[in-house]
Amino acid sequence: MLKILQAMLEGTVVSLEVFALTLLFSLPLALPVALGRISKQPLIRALVNGYLLVMRGTPLILQLIFVYFAPYYLFSLSYDRFTAVIVAFTLNYTAYFAEIYRGGIESIPRGQYEAAKVLGLTRFQTFFRIVLPQVIKRILPSMGNEVITLVKDTALAQTIGVAELFRVAQNASSRQFSTMPIFLAGVFYFVMNWAVSAVFVRFEKKLSYYH
Repeated sequence: MLKILQAMLEGTVVSLEVFALTLLFSLPLALPVALGRISKQPLIRALVNGYLLVMRGTPLILQLIFVYFAPYYLFSLSYDRFTAVIVAFTLNYTAYFAEIYRGGIESIPRGQYEAAKVLGLTRFQTFFRIVLPQVIKRILPSMGNEVITLVKDTALAQTIGVAELFRVAQNASSRQFSTMPIFLAGVFYFVMNWAVSAVFVRFEKKLSYYH
């Protein structure tokens, strides 16, 4: 049992790495994508809409397979499985976060933009000093739900052979002829999601206090 727990802890570290790196890359990348989605330039909007349609209209598991195997079959290039996971997850979650950002940005009344213009603020200052802080507060619940989904989605990394938590649990379950490792994996995922939820609740309370 101790060996199984040790292996599952190592798998949990991999899952947390996928989780953290996906957020690190997708959260900032989603902002320019969201701005492109509402751009006045038709070509930019069309390109962004096409990207969002593909990312949101196909399963993440299929995207993982494509990102890992397509470079080899198309260009005879191969790269690390873990890198492929991060690329696929980042592309997928950037699309979802971008739509959340877009909804938050479009929820800000136009009057605030006009008031900022009267005060002499530039478009850059208006967005980052007035609009973005309000957007963050409004989208936090939706972002929290998406981040919790990401914790669970890390299990899909096993699709291309990355030894994250769920894959380790499956292997242990097969060797032991027992469902206990799968149950333990569920406990691990529950604890991670509980921690993420607690962080978002605390952050929401702080934002409410300052506003």
